Amino acid sequence: MLKSRRGLLAAGITAAVIGSIGIVSTLHAGAEQIPVSPAPAPAAVSAGAPQAGAASRAATGAEAAPELTPPSTLPWGQRPEEIRTGRDGASSRALKAAGLDAAAPDTSGREADEEYAPKGRSSRGTFLKSEKTTVVPPEPPGVTPTAAASDKPTVHFLYNVGSQAAVSEGAYANLTISKPTLDRPDYHTLAELAVQSADGAQIVEVGWNVDRVVNGDDDPHLFVFHWADRKSTCYNGCGFVQFSENIRPGDTLPQDATKRFGLQYFNKAWWVAYDTEWVGYFPAELWTVDFSKTGMVQVFGEVAAASEKPCTQMGNGRRGDDNTSARIGSLAFVNGPPADMFVRSTSDVYTAVKLSARTFRYGGPGAC
Repeated sequence: MLKSRRGLLAAGITAAVIGSIGIVSTLHAGAEQIPVSPAPAPAAVSAGAPQAGAASRAATGAEAAPELTPPSTLPWGQRPEEIRTGRDGASSRALKAAGLDAAAPDTSGREADEEYAPKGRSSRGTFLKSEKTTVVPPEPPGVTPTAAASDKPTVHFLYNVGSQAAVSEGAYANLTISKPTLDRPDYHTLAELAVQSADGAQIVEVGWNVDRVVNGDDDPHLFVFHWADRKSTCYNGCGFVQFSENIRPGDTLPQDATKRFGLQYFNKAWWVAYDTEWVGYFPAELWTVDFSKTGMVQVFGEVAAASEKPCTQMGNGRRGDDNTSARIGSLAFVNGPPADMFVRSTSDVYTAVKLSARTFRYGGPGAC
């Protein structure tokens, strides 16, 4: 993505982690979105296997073929196929209307640069509640700039979380991709899948976010992120290796759509899958310890805000007890146990309602 579209960048330096909390979720009948797929065979893609390629990507010069190859099937057992891409710069609304899966966010067709911006973290019984940062969220498009924020403001993180302690080679889930309203002083609103070590120190994440610091607009975009020894890194970079020439972190995604997101350890790397393609991977060498299996898997909505009672929407802006609210559904593990999530909220601003062992509704309009 062109740097001219970027917000101010910085890494959070002071954090507060809160202990075990949660609300008991209401259990409703099933409503699964997809069945559990058989565990895929751990076979690599052949060296000559074709990969998707958008013309705009090729025109700007794609990277050389990566050294590593992914499994021959996606985490849910499907063989990879090219996603359907829109023109560079297409909005999330236009992608939805055309039935497309993604688009490069600008006419350069380049992948996103490394972006240092606030990112929350949830773990077994704990979560990152707040941190200090030097990031100042940019104003929404068309809004007259206001005075700069004070130095090192506090970022507050709020979550609706489904979690499970599980030893596996990865996980996948369906995420409702929405375009929630991001309030002017706030940082981001997102939904994601995270695979973690048992102690929560090592994490790989994939999902979608509305984040003007990282993306420069109010549309939902694909993002990846990882943590090493509980230290945050950056969005869409910091060691991430691109594999597909068709879909990249930072690309715009269709709003009001449901897509499958997956993470799987294979061939000394954590591989990222979106919809019908392998996107790329985080090589195992990014961690100083063995992080080749999960000990905990989490799926959640997250808001990073300037206050503990933000006006930013989570999910599609509807509360979890609304039948039309956003869903995180059909969680399943790769060579792991049956899914049976514990679902909780970390505040009373947003709500989550468990529908089955694998699916829950979540979100809300915020405190305003």
